[in-house]
Amino acid sequence: MTDLTSFSAAELAGLVARGESSAVEVTQAHLDRISAVDDRVHAFLHVDTEGALAAARDVDSRRAAGEPLGPLAGVPVAVKDVLTTKGVPTTAGSKILADWRPPYDSTIVRRLRAADTVMLGKTNMDEFAMGSSTEYSAFGPTHNPWDLSRIPGGSGGGSSAALAAYETPLSIGSDTGGSIRQPGAVTGTVGVKPTYGGTSRYGLIAFSSSLDTPGPCARTVLDAALLHEAIGGHDPLDSTSIPAPVPDVVAAARLGASGDLTGVRLGVVREFAGEGAEPGVLAAFRAAVETLTKLGAEVVEVSCPHFRYALPAYYLIAPSECSSNLARFDGVRFGLRVGDDGVRSLEEVMSATREAGFGPEVKRRVMLGTYALSSGYYDAYYGQAQKVRTLISRDFATAFDQVDALISPTTPFVAFPVGARTADPYQMYLADLFTIPSNLYGGPGISVPCGLADGLPVGLQVMAPTMADDRMYRVAAALESAVGPFTPPAL
Repeated sequence: MTDLTSFSAAELAGLVARGESSAVEVTQAHLDRISAVDDRVHAFLHVDTEGALAAARDVDSRRAAGEPLGPLAGVPVAVKDVLTTKGVPTTAGSKILADWRPPYDSTIVRRLRAADTVMLGKTNMDEFAMGSSTEYSAFGPTHNPWDLSRIPGGSGGGSSAALAAYETPLSIGSDTGGSIRQPGAVTGTVGVKPTYGGTSRYGLIAFSSSLDTPGPCARTVLDAALLHEAIGGHDPLDSTSIPAPVPDVVAAARLGASGDLTGVRLGVVREFAGEGAEPGVLAAFRAAVETLTKLGAEVVEVSCPHFRYALPAYYLIAPSECSSNLARFDGVRFGLRVGDDGVRSLEEVMSATREAGFGPEVKRRVMLGTYALSSGYYDAYYGQAQKVRTLISRDFATAFDQVDALISPTTPFVAFPVGARTADPYQMYLADLFTIPSNLYGGPGISVPCGLADGLPVGLQVMAPTMADDRMYRVAAALESAVGPFTPPAL
């Protein structure tokens, strides 16, 4: 029998719909793959074997009864461990939430269930989504299936590594400054940050509320679009949710797969040219630009002068919001509780719990954000960063008056060795240099594999205007159709 883990999500959905394979067979194949390789990859924090098989059996029985099912019925999906799942451990990669089992599903998980997908489990991540390598997880690092000595990106490295290792055909991530797109780039997979407000944040454990965006991860652009369609759309439970339907991203992906970009105008961001990307990354990007031109796109240079300030602005805004959001983890209401011996004060218990429960990167960002919000410094730091954010948004608006979408490398470098940058936070932060601007703006971005450098994947990023997610899918699918898939060495 053909290995079911080698199929795309769209292909698996077709096999199940036609009765050529059962949802149970598809699910068991992926559970077996996880058992075979995840001791080396460590993409998963929790595998819900019983829950997954029960959901698969339900799909099969309902199909046998002739009941209508969703377009992704029976297709497995893995979920970043930052989204609440009822009765299933949800840790955000932190000791402070170890063994916490939420009493409710996030909207994303609820929509996955409504689409009749089969949830395999929860994937590893940098603690509270703060990191670029998945080395800051309290439960150990995830490894890149292309080279197990290297990082899979972050913060959602578990979601991307599970795809590259063929442990799942679909996964969910969250993107605050590049945490879906950057892992996609370094693992040779597709990662999508939808328009902010286009996917619900209800049940997403908050890091930076004005930036966090859940989104789809997949091995193909069409699969990502199908998952995007399933999870997107207005949610009254999220006050920042946009009351508008998801653009027709599936039709755009199918249109792009024809390989015709005639009439599409793309802009290369001038300010990114001198930002220290590795030669191999630049070479792969330039080759991809030539490919896009051959497909009919007009490619021009566009200036976004304030993009160079995006990184420092982000590292004031995001930590400030993180400082506020993480105040809820106090050892009182849920999660870890340390030092409660009946003698210590509440303040002492809270301090001991946070000292034991938060890792060094979380502590670093909480302290930075608390300082930036403190009396006498708010206007000089957080206030100024918000002004820069406005200027960056204006740069995007000006650029989109000239072009349909912007393109750049997704990340300045390929996957680096585990441990190579943990001692230098600034070098780690540079991983998101090209992805952060679209988070500050709120527009969508996608990373699609465009080539190899030193035998490791390189991603091309497409950025589009807000609520024009379909534009980026068309461009990404066209490039994918021309350059083909990139398959990691066998594990």
